[in-house]
Amino acid sequence: MVRLGITGGIGSGKSYVAHLLEKAGLPVYDTDTEAKRLMLSDMDIRKGLVDLLGEEVYIGEKLNKPLLIGYLFANEEHAARINSIVHPCVKKDFLRWAVSNAGHEIVALESAILYESGFDDVVDYVVAVYAPLDIRIKRAMERDGATEEQVRSRIASQMDEEVKRNRADFVVVNDGRPLLPQVEELLNTIKNRKGEQDACVCRI
Repeated sequence: MVRLGITGGIGSGKSYVAHLLEKAGLPVYDTDTEAKRLMLSDMDIRKGLVDLLGEEVYIGEKLNKPLLIGYLFANEEHAARINSIVHPCVKKDFLRWAVSNAGHEIVALESAILYESGFDDVVDYVVAVYAPLDIRIKRAMERDGATEEQVRSRIASQMDEEVKRNRADFVVVNDGRPLLPQVEELLNTIKNRKGEQDACVCRI
């Protein structure tokens, strides 16, 4: 099995590329969605958050989102503490999920902060979805109803797109050119590489 990481900044179209992969038959693990689930169900995360923020971080079986968000965005150190509690558990959950999907040739993990969170350690290849800054700003403003200043501030808080692009094994360019042919070429390349690796193993 090949584990493929999908990343990209705000407005890059990362989630749409993940959707195209799903349509092609790949199981896709959305780290944002699964992290929210695990923050309610995983006892290690619950204990870590309670130790950090107190019992009031949970109201019954729900997260006290105003408390959590207020702490999370207060400064980078606070965000790092929350991430150190949540991200290791998400990694473990992804690996369990990947095993449960062992019948598939390729599975994918989608994360906007793939490198920052260390999720690149649990995938075989990384795909960066790239779009020019002006297009990203326009998309995010239209999608989120945000101002240009708000979008630029959010973009500035993320890893630079050029850094992601240079570190990635593959790049999908989402600047208006067709995405599906790029995704199909990506999958064919990965399958060919896997075939070559399997052939090498058989010859040993």
